[in-house]
Amino acid sequence: MSLGVGDEFQSSTKHSRRKLLGGRLDWANKPETYKTYPSAKTIPLSSEFPDQSLPFVDVLKRRRSIRSFSTQPLSKADLSFLLWASTGIQRREHGYEFRTAPSAGALYPIETYLIANNVEGLKSSLYHYNIEAHVLEEMKVGNFAEKIAHGALEQEMIAKAPLTLIWAAVFERSKWKYAQRAYRYVYLDAGHIAQNLALAATSIGLGACHIGAFFDDEVNQILGVDGVAESVVYLSVVGHPI
Repeated sequence: MSLGVGDEFQSSTKHSRRKLLGGRLDWANKPETYKTYPSAKTIPLSSEFPDQSLPFVDVLKRRRSIRSFSTQPLSKADLSFLLWASTGIQRREHGYEFRTAPSAGALYPIETYLIANNVEGLKSSLYHYNIEAHVLEEMKVGNFAEKIAHGALEQEMIAKAPLTLIWAAVFERSKWKYAQRAYRYVYLDAGHIAQNLALAATSIGLGACHIGAFFDDEVNQILGVDGVAESVVYLSVVGHPI
C-alpha cells in the first residue's frame, strides 16, 4: 500500500530510542515570542472579566457546536474575555509569561487574528490580537466576513457570525526546539486554544463552532501572511445562539 503525505508525515516525525527530533538550542537565534503591528491603530481591551459564569460541570454538559447565531452584537467586554481565556497571559513567573492554554516548550507559535462583523464599539475590520499588551491592532478596515466565508468553502455561518477568530502558526517558534516534530505540537497548541475558546464562550452564554475546512492560501492572503513562515491552521466563529 502506497503511503500518502499524511502517512509519511506521521512516520517521519516519530520519536524513537535511536532518534529524537530536535537538537541543541541556539539561544542567540531564538524567534520572537510575540508578533506585533507597530504602525497599526490599537484598541484597548478590558481586563475585567465576567464575575458570574456557569459552573464548570455545566459548561461541559452544555458545550456543543453552534452554527446559527442571532443578530445580537457581541459586547466588547465579552470579546476581551474570550481572547484572554483562549490564549491570554495568565501569570508571570521567573521572567516568563505563561498563558491560559498549554504550549509545547512554552513557545506559543499561534497568532490570533479576528474578523469583527458585529461587535459593539468596533468597526467591521480585520484585527490582530496583541497578546503581550492585551490590545487589538487594526489591520484592515472593511467587512471581510464574506471573503472569509468564501475562503472557507462557502460556510455561511462565517458570513453571519458576529465574530470569526483565525489562528495562524509561526512555525519557526516551535521548529527552533523541535525541528520537524514541531508541526505535531503546533496543531495540538491550536486545539488547546480552540477548546479554551469553546468552554469560555459556553460559560457566558455564547456559542462557538470550530472550522478546519478552508482554502489555506486564500485565507492567508486576507491575513497578509505568506503561508510558509506563517500560515492559517484553524478558525472559529462565536455569537449568541438562536
